[in-house]
Order: sequence, then structure tokens, then C-alpha cells
Amino acid sequence: MRRRIEELTVAQGVETVVVAAALIVAALGAHAVGDSFAHNLLTSVFWYGIAASSLIFLSAYGGMVSLAQVAFYGISAFVIGNAVTTGSVKGLHLGYDPWVGIVLAIVITTALGLLLGAVASRSAGIYFLMITLAFGVLANTFFGSVTLLSGFSGISGLEATTPSVLGNSVAHPDRLYYVGLVASLLVYFLIRYLIRTPFGIALQGIRDDPVRMASLGYNVPLHRTLAMGFGAFVASIAGLIYGWQFGHVDPGSINLEQVIFLLIIAVTGSLFKIEGAWLGALVFVVLQDYARNIPLVHYVGISDQRFDTLIGVIFLVIVLLNPGGLLGIWDWIKGFLPGSGSPSPVEPPVAQTGSAGGAGA
Repeated sequence: MRRRIEELTVAQGVETVVVAAALIVAALGAHAVGDSFAHNLLTSVFWYGIAASSLIFLSAYGGMVSLAQVAFYGISAFVIGNAVTTGSVKGLHLGYDPWVGIVLAIVITTALGLLLGAVASRSAGIYFLMITLAFGVLANTFFGSVTLLSGFSGISGLEATTPSVLGNSVAHPDRLYYVGLVASLLVYFLIRYLIRTPFGIALQGIRDDPVRMASLGYNVPLHRTLAMGFGAFVASIAGLIYGWQFGHVDPGSINLEQVIFLLIIAVTGSLFKIEGAWLGALVFVVLQDYARNIPLVHYVGISDQRFDTLIGVIFLVIVLLNPGGLLGIWDWIKGFLPGSGSPSPVEPPVAQTGSAGGAGA
């Protein structure tokens, strides 16, 4: 027993060292890897990770795979663009203070998340999936059709919507980098805290057996609705950073391709662990930026026009190796390390088997 404890301590120590090293590199930011790299790549990892964490939270702890998270972060960017910008071709040009725009973006996106949750909370499985997908398509079509708010050309000048304390996101990319880093840490610890609260524990019980939880007096639709609202809140933060980084948002930013990309990010990292959101985002962004430069890749028919095929192949390999994604593969590898015990497959959360309502918790 003593030897077993010592071996487990060593394995945990290795993980702690890896995480600590990653945090140190992240904290050094632009000073460690250069302004351009930090701004163009790692900042994208942060907001992609935040968006994916909202999807993983709903899936891992609520049993709800939502395809509406891309729409939510897009709505957040559209709202702050309409509220704060003054010089773009399309949009309301309200010229509000950036802090007012931030609050409006978060509040409106969260409210829409609660509304969608109220509609979809009594559905389960493929039906919930299709309702959230329909919402994503509706958001894309809405902003493409309503020229007063966007139109297909979108809204530009979002880099000027950052609060003065942050400076212009283009002129100070390192500042935006640290905004993304701090936001990612806050979102991560907020989710980790929430799943340990009575609400989070009840939500996990609903994930496992909604009928039994309803019979115990828990209001299943209400819990799911609140979870959707929280997921939209997290996604709205990703939308703000996205808008500040690229300075532009249009309906193409939230089309079906982006929905698939976010789902790939979540599954690649791990659909069952929050940490997988940022790991999957890092892998995806690195592939997106550098996979085209892999030597000899064009000899197997992977050209720039077929780049998505390469991402798809890598994604399939990861999922076939372990349904828990890269973190699941790491857990499996640890099983072969001395003292880590026998390797065991990742046990995914119990899928939704039905839906039921009950009295208030």
C-alpha cells in the first residue's frame, strides 16, 4: 500500500510539473514567444478554449451536447459591435462606452441562452442537439439578412471597442493576450467551483438519471435552463475576445463550419474534462496555422483546398484511439507507467435517457 501511494504521488507530481510549466510559459506570454505568435495564435487558443469549455460543461456535467455555443459567442461580438462602434458600414453605431457594450453583450447573450434553454430543456438526445443546431443556423441567417444589425458584410472596428484600460487590441496585442489568459483562468475556476455547488451536483444527477431526480423533487427543466444560460454566459466572454482580436464579425464567423470546428476542438481535447477545452484549442489552432507546412503532405493529396480533410483525419485517429480525446489518451498511457495501475478506458458520462420535470429543488 505504501509503495502504491508513493507511485501515485510520483504520477501526480509529473502532471503538476507539466501544468506548472505550461502556466509559467503562458504567464511569460509575449516575452517568451514573441508578440506576433502570442497575439495571433495563443490569443485564439484562449477564446476558442473558453467557447469549447462552455460546450464541454454542458456535455460533461449536464448531459447536453449544445451546438449553439458558436452562435452565442457570435451574438456577443455582434452586440458589442452594434453598441460601441461608430464608423463601420453596417450596424446601429450607438457609440456607447465600451464597458456598457461589454455588459450588454454578456446580458443579452445570457438571456438568449436562458430562452433557448427554456425551449430545449424538455428535450433530450438527438432532439436537443437538433434544436440547438437550428438556433445556430437561425442566428447565422438572422444576422446575414438584417442589414441594420450586420448584413453579410458584417461589422468592423471592434478592436476599438476595448475599454481604455486595456488599450487598443491591435496596438497592444500583449494586453489582449493577458486578457485572454486571465479570462481563461477565471472561467476554468468558475466552472470547477460551480460543479461542486449543490446546483452542479444536482445537474450531474440530472445528467445521469433525470427521471429519478424529478421524483426526488428537483425541477429538471429549470436546472437545464440555468445550465444553458451559464453556458451562454461563458461563450459571450469568448465572443468579446474574438471581436477584439480580429476587429470584425460577420455571419460567416458563426456558420456551420465554425460549429463543426468547435465540436472538433471539444472532442479532441476531451468532451468529459474541462481542461480538454484549451488542449483541444491549442492542437486545432496549431494545425490550422502550421499543418499546411508539414513536409510532403501535398504528396498524399492534402492541398490548401483539402486542409479540412487533414484535420478530419487527425480527429478520427484521436477519437478511435480513445473516446476521451487527448486527455483520455494520456490517462490510458499513464496506466502503463510503473505504479499507475492497469490502463482503463475513459468512462463517458451517462447519456440522457429521457426528460422529466418535477417540483422545485
